This record gives sequence, structure tokens and C-alpha cells, in this order.
Amino acid sequence: MDYIIRDARPEDMGQVLELIKELAEFEKEPDAVEITEKDLLQDGFGEKPLFHCFVAEANGHLAGMALVYERYSTWKGKTIHLEDLIVRQVLRGTGLGSALFSRVIAYGHEQGVKRIEWAVLDWNDGAIRFYERNGARVLRDWDTVQLDEEGIKKFLSI
Repeated sequence: MDYIIRDARPEDMGQVLELIKELAEFEKEPDAVEITEKDLLQDGFGEKPLFHCFVAEANGHLAGMALVYERYSTWKGKTIHLEDLIVRQVLRGTGLGSALFSRVIAYGHEQGVKRIEWAVLDWNDGAIRFYERNGARVLRDWDTVQLDEEGIKKFLSI
């Protein structure tokens, strides 16, 4: 399969949103995606971009994407977070995921980060094996903690 990995452009955001929704289906959360194409355009290509996105393009269509953003560790310093790495289901196993992952790692190195981090569902054995084969440590003794919009409002008694 012929494909290229490149930086996402504003005109890609419609297909990026499709990929995000495909991932939500895979993760058994089909109704969880609230973000819109307009949000992606504003947040990724506005005055102060909040994320950087790479896409895998094959035959003029997006076959996958990886979205990262900057973080800061009080222990390590500058880091990036890999929010999502998505390959269309019909194209998994073709090397696209590895190519996107490699680009993210190279990007982190180019940015001079001390760590690249991400979350993986504990039931996604294929992804866990892939990450471990590629030198990542899965920190099983840490739990992800989130306070969603409703929780924020409840905490603030809004």
C-alpha cells in the first residue's frame, strides 16, 4: 500500500473527525464524541494551536491519524501526550499504525521532550503488545482520573 505521513491541514479535519468517531465505536463509546469539525479547526489551526496532528494519506483519503499536544512534568520537564493514534479498521495490520507511531516518536525527539505518554485501554491487548514491543512501559499501577464538565460544575456548585 502506498501512503504518506504528513502534518494535517485544515481541510483534513472533516476526515479526522470521522476517524475520531471510528475510534469511539471501537472503544465502545459511540455517542461520546462531542467535538465538531469547527472545534478541530479552531483548536488546531487558530492563533494558539492546542494540538499537532499527523495524518496517513492513502489514495487521496485519510487512512489514519495521530494527535499530540504539549504537557509539562514536574519530574521530567517538557513532554507530549499522544491523545489518539487511529488507523481505519480495514487498514489495520498494514504498517500505517507503526508509521504514525514512528512519526510521533520522531516529533517528540525533534521537540526535545523528555517523555511521550498516552493511555491505552486495559482490554486492548493488541495495542499493549505493540507498545511494549516498541519499548514503552505500561504503568499498570496508575489509574486515569478525570473530572468531566458535569463534575466540574457540581464541584463548583454551578
